[in-house]
Amino acid sequence: MTGPLVGTDWLAERLGAPGLVVFDASVGAHRGADHRIPGARPFDLDGDLSDHEAAAPHTMPGAAAFTAAMRDLGVDDTSTVVVYDGFGIYSSARAWWMLRAMGFDRAAVLDGGLPAWKAAGLPLEAAGPAYDGPRGSFTARPRPGLVVDSAAIEAALADPAAAVLDARTRGRFAGTAPEPRPGLRGGHMPGAVNLPFGDLRGPGRADAARRRTPRGLRGGGRGAGAALRQLRLRGHGVRPGPRRRPRRLPATGGVRRLLERVGHALGAAGGDGGLTPPPIRVPAPSAGRVAVRRLGA
Repeated sequence: MTGPLVGTDWLAERLGAPGLVVFDASVGAHRGADHRIPGARPFDLDGDLSDHEAAAPHTMPGAAAFTAAMRDLGVDDTSTVVVYDGFGIYSSARAWWMLRAMGFDRAAVLDGGLPAWKAAGLPLEAAGPAYDGPRGSFTARPRPGLVVDSAAIEAALADPAAAVLDARTRGRFAGTAPEPRPGLRGGHMPGAVNLPFGDLRGPGRADAARRRTPRGLRGGGRGAGAALRQLRLRGHGVRPGPRRRPRRLPATGGVRRLLERVGHALGAAGGDGGLTPPPIRVPAPSAGRVAVRRLGA
């Protein structure tokens, strides 16, 4: 495995090999589909792979719960893991990021997911019962800094040398589109910058993001969109490690153009508390450098 993405040919050649674990991390309408890649096991983000005692849905489980879930699914510390989803490339990126956050690097996402597998004419099997094979020996080793709390986010929002990226759609970011779950307020954190996850993927694949994502841009979040952004950064060879201080990066034209395109300056706040700040162009940093803090992975 040479990177965070593998193609259908790579997986087809190795399907069934000892030590290879294939996960279906589909959510929503694709969860519990009646067919799967042969041997795939469920990485259930709506089930055991979220902390259901937390106030917010899809909260990262603790290390002990994650260890137990991976062992129940037959994952060893030496396993090679490939994750896919039924949408193409969406929640599989979240599963990949969770594995990384828990200290496991031998994981990749199937580029194009189940749609690409089908389009290639590769075999499928009927979805069977839950995995009941041998228990694994996986042990979670959480990486400090890959998950942050609200205090760290507040500090970053107040720091002119930091950026908090929001990976949701533009409509949800602006508060003009309905939220998918009841009780959630529309809009965004004052000062956050919108980088919709859809801008980082091609038709069902992550290929287009290789051309769109400025090298060195980092951001945070807990959702599938934020994870897809990190997947693309890893595809560029950007391998962020946890750090408490912002990393200083050259103010490349790509970074400036991206921030101009999303139309929000760092730290901008509108008259409604920052929920819908007016679009403005981002001036060139006076010192010729910009600092971006990675708040998640």
